[in-house]
Amino acid sequence: MSTTRGARRIGVLVLLCAVGLSATGTGVAVPPPPPNPSDDEIQAGKAEAQRTAGQAGELANRLAEAESRLIGLQSQVEVKMEDANKARVDLQRAEDAYGQARVAADAAAAEARSAADRIEAQRHRLDQFAASSYRQGSKLGSITAYAGARDPQEMLERASLLDAISDSQLDVLDDLERARIEKVNKDSMTRAALDEAEAKRRSADEARAAAEAAQQTAIQARAQQAAQSQGLQADRDSAQAELDAARSRVTGLQAQRADYQEWQEDKAREEQAAAAQPVGNDDQAGSSAPAVSGDVEAVISRAMSQLGMPYAWGGGNSRGPTRGIRDGGVADAYGDYAKIGFDCSGLMIYAFAAAGVSLDHYSGYQAQSGKRVPLSQMRRGDMLFWDDGGSIHHVALYLGNGKMVEAPYSGSRVRVTSVRYGGITPYAVRVL
Repeated sequence: MSTTRGARRIGVLVLLCAVGLSATGTGVAVPPPPPNPSDDEIQAGKAEAQRTAGQAGELANRLAEAESRLIGLQSQVEVKMEDANKARVDLQRAEDAYGQARVAADAAAAEARSAADRIEAQRHRLDQFAASSYRQGSKLGSITAYAGARDPQEMLERASLLDAISDSQLDVLDDLERARIEKVNKDSMTRAALDEAEAKRRSADEARAAAEAAQQTAIQARAQQAAQSQGLQADRDSAQAELDAARSRVTGLQAQRADYQEWQEDKAREEQAAAAQPVGNDDQAGSSAPAVSGDVEAVISRAMSQLGMPYAWGGGNSRGPTRGIRDGGVADAYGDYAKIGFDCSGLMIYAFAAAGVSLDHYSGYQAQSGKRVPLSQMRRGDMLFWDDGGSIHHVALYLGNGKMVEAPYSGSRVRVTSVRYGGITPYAVRVL
């Protein structure tokens, strides 16, 4: 039932109570009946609605698709950001490995140079020994090595000693040469490891640059889509208005007929109540409808008082906004766990607490908390729900005239917006 229709019905009840039940005679004064359109007028209204319903549905689908693309692009941005983080970590690891390989290569090269220097010094000493022996006409070295020998036996012993010294020098030279070759081999392998580390570092740097470029591309794509979505805002409002108009044309004349029939029923009930109502209880009898209306307005007023409050997944209770909780995914990416605010069902809990109604912090249970009515009969103060594959995932409070108040999604704030019909359930839930 629309807001105008509901208000008119309440007006009928109030007027009946205030005027009819206070009369002392047998007749009951009643207001004039609402319009009662003919069948031809209703058929003409249906035909007009059929002509515009297709266009309105197409516009609504375009809006839903635009919002879906924006959400999808945001997911791509998050993936690319994580890819860039991984590439930066990989680059840091490659640079660390390259640094270690460079230190090892420098040390191995220094060791190889030192071994070569020692070999060269020993070779120089050997050359001097050989040259001295040659000049003395003997391979054994300087003749002074034999001076002072007391007898031939001692001279032979000194000759053996010099031979041993010569052989020892040659052995040392061989050992040094082997050590030099090992150092050179080690230096070669270390340099190869350094080259490999350098190649990995370059590859990691290229991967980092590519990942960061991909991240920027994704961010730019999302920014462009967001700009297009903002540009489509006027079209969104226009499309919603056309959709609301189409729905009004579908149900308008039927609603007038229903109003007339309800007026007849209400009139009959009020006449019966007036006949059975004891004198003196007039005020009490006429107070029920305004109380319900007052509860609805209190609920709406409480929800509207939170406009601009941040969205925080898991946030909100009957006393107001609370800190959000972690979800291990999108909400964490937006830092909902560090925000004070509401999620969609938390806002409903806070709003309906104004009327003394306690709701669970789960939109699926909230969808079972009252009477389900067709969307064509939704009225101010009803809850609207959206599902995906049969699972309720969002709830908002209907304000009338095609508007609703909601806590939409992470990164947003409590807002008033036009009713979205993409994915909406075919019913509203009436608690009051």
